[in-house]
Amino acid sequence: MGEGRPSPDIDILIVGSGIGGATLAAGLAGSGARVLILERGEQLPESPTARDTRAIFLDGVYRPREQWLDAAGEVFNPGNYYYLGGNSKFYGAVMLRYREKDFTPLAHAEGETPGWPIPYSELEPWYGRAERLFQVRGATGEDPTEPPRSSPYPFGPVPDEPPIARARERLKAAGLRPFSLPLAVDIDRWLAHGATPWDAYPDTRSGKFDAETASLATALADPNISVQTRTRAVRLLASPDGRIEGVEAERDGERRVIRAGLVVLAAGAVNSAALLLASADEAHPHGIANRSGVVGRHFMNHNCTAMLVVDPRQRNDSVYQKTLAINDFYFDDGRGGPPLGNVQLLGKITAPILKANLRGVPTPLLAPLAARTFDWYLMSEDLPHPDSRVRLDGGRIVLDWRRSNMLGHARLVETMRERFRAAGYPIVLSRAFDRRTPSHQCGTIRFGTDPASSALDVWCRAHDHPNLYVVDASFLPTSAAVNPALTIAAQALRVADRIRREHKLAAAMTESLA
Repeated sequence: MGEGRPSPDIDILIVGSGIGGATLAAGLAGSGARVLILERGEQLPESPTARDTRAIFLDGVYRPREQWLDAAGEVFNPGNYYYLGGNSKFYGAVMLRYREKDFTPLAHAEGETPGWPIPYSELEPWYGRAERLFQVRGATGEDPTEPPRSSPYPFGPVPDEPPIARARERLKAAGLRPFSLPLAVDIDRWLAHGATPWDAYPDTRSGKFDAETASLATALADPNISVQTRTRAVRLLASPDGRIEGVEAERDGERRVIRAGLVVLAAGAVNSAALLLASADEAHPHGIANRSGVVGRHFMNHNCTAMLVVDPRQRNDSVYQKTLAINDFYFDDGRGGPPLGNVQLLGKITAPILKANLRGVPTPLLAPLAARTFDWYLMSEDLPHPDSRVRLDGGRIVLDWRRSNMLGHARLVETMRERFRAAGYPIVLSRAFDRRTPSHQCGTIRFGTDPASSALDVWCRAHDHPNLYVVDASFLPTSAAVNPALTIAAQALRVADRIRREHKLAAAMTESLA
């Protein structure tokens, strides 16, 4: 790939092993291309702490020690994870498609989304392939906002536990339309390793289908694809004609340049943008792929609130709980007003989890409450704004997140408070998530058709660099109000197919996913 240049060490270099990077690699399996994935972390080891609620939530044994700066220069711990598989090792395994209207401009209480450069129908077949890759469990016909689909879920839904089944019926009786969450988890395998939720618990290859266990497992069956852990990409190296020649990477304190025919960034919406900005040179003074000036801008992070609802007469002895969602207010407020968002169950809240957020309250006082809560996650769309951004200050990441659409989110919280009380839950407690929780960071290297207002084309290739792609959540022009993992995976498979066709690589993997 490229005459008159130093021979590349490999054909395709992928920076990051999360949902985007690992799924792209899975889509390239069987192509004949030599693919190397760089991951700054290591594989999560099997350990008793992986199912120890106190160790995870109170002691923070898995939480990285990384520190970023906010707009005021204050230091904070962002809570991003660096392991083989990225943040997906701790995700809730929710694999929702964006709704069809999410791809079009939508008016919200405090602004309008720009829409996508491609329609839902373009991505729809890839959604189905991603669902098969991640072995998604789901049901059709329950969700009033469900988009069209050309293929069924690979498996039926994860079953409701008895208290959740009763809650489903109570919500229906109150006029709501709860539906089964599509989940990438083998519940029998998960519970065989311990009776805990999977949401926010680390997956040590014990039943969740995440970037490691679904995508990387598929990719690494190809001997031409390999992973190098404990390796952090420091900067990209561009030639005078704009091609990316390779990546300068650091491993165990030593730096080396890895040359590649194609370079793919998938380090996450914050770190991929930071890497492009850190790669500024004389020809690209504002950073690689940043002729438009949009790199690092339009940062989005869902507006989220935890809502605990209680009927004192009813205990909730569920183990995992997370099987229901509500989209009744996804596209309007129920009265013809603007969209509010998605509501879904959290993993079951227990006393140690409550203690992590209420450290001054004795645990014995929290246990009776935790035994009766039904725990919900309320999520509203964060609208893109150019001043909500990632930038660098002397090499340190600065995250200047300008929250938006908070009026819509406040309406969602109040609406659900009313609806849960109407369903027979007189006690409703709520608490907003803060910046320490990375709630689906996205948008910092947006794709589009106009090089003046986007960094990537519709295939996630940089407008300015013919051999540079970005396939993590950075490319998303809107955050919608659902978990983005499946959308990232679908686009990664679509991009992998494009790379195969453009470089005349074998198509065995793409055909097997069809």
